[in-house]
Amino acid sequence: MKAAAQFRSAMYRTIRTFFDGRDYTEVDTPILSTSLIPESTIENFATRFQNPFLPSTELYLVPSPEIFMKQLIAQGWGSIYQISHCFRNSEQLGHIHNPEFSMLEYYTVGADEQDSIKITEELFSSLLTKDSPDYLRPPFARLSVAEAMKTYADVDLDKHQKQSSLASEARRLGLTVPDEPESWEETFNRIFLTFVEPNLPQDRPLVLQRYPKQIECLAKQEGAYRRRWELYVKGVEVANCYDEDRNLQTIQTYYRDEYARLVQKREESGSVIPDIDPQLAAVFSAMPACSGVALGLDRLQMLLMGKTDLQGVILFPLSGMLKSGNTRNL
Repeated sequence: MKAAAQFRSAMYRTIRTFFDGRDYTEVDTPILSTSLIPESTIENFATRFQNPFLPSTELYLVPSPEIFMKQLIAQGWGSIYQISHCFRNSEQLGHIHNPEFSMLEYYTVGADEQDSIKITEELFSSLLTKDSPDYLRPPFARLSVAEAMKTYADVDLDKHQKQSSLASEARRLGLTVPDEPESWEETFNRIFLTFVEPNLPQDRPLVLQRYPKQIECLAKQEGAYRRRWELYVKGVEVANCYDEDRNLQTIQTYYRDEYARLVQKREESGSVIPDIDPQLAAVFSAMPACSGVALGLDRLQMLLMGKTDLQGVILFPLSGMLKSGNTRNL
């Protein structure tokens, strides 16, 4: 484990050198927040601030530093990056999952999601050695989500923009779709996770781009798709990128509708319902044109070390602590 810790230290030094040399400012924002950006598919951790002189306040562990970094961008900080700890609840514990994880997030002012591909390729090149395997080496392969769905599931997304139509395709493929209504995204995920993601090419890093508009997020919409990509390395998702949407009405609508979905889901399950700050929509709309990338550093280190499991990569994984009943398990 000491070797893994030393590897991470060297990886972080290389990352900082890379961004510092390109005039990005490194920032360090809180992991506790009084509000979060609503994301109905990401469960949250909550705790309470206690003070004898102030009201008790619920606080949330951030699933991403995005909520703070975008405020800095709007204030004119220019391109920024951060290495931070992030937290997502109710996810499986497995060989590539831990509820607390390390994230590199970087925002490039004056760039779009295509520029971010080039920047990420250059970052990867800086981290590789002559002995690094080809499946980590740029240039990245590129494939749209629509192309992937057609290739691996024989589903034409352009012809199945309604949930009922997509559900018929899922049943044709032998999948079970409940009779009660579900969202287009839920039906899409049934197909994607069963037929597409497991079959994506693994010979080199793959940018899967142009996600369907029905998968709500704060990436710009362009027709039936969004200017968003995810990066897969050897079948493992390691990064997510947006061409950031700065339209005030669009962001306000996202906050309202996504929070309504979140509340509906969480009231039924009893999960944490975080507070939101709708006024941040106006702040985010004041950002200059920019593109943001979130890259999972635990998974990246795992792949750079030639491993297939986070065990042996991160210190004190939660799965080990739960299994042993103490904090001594590495």
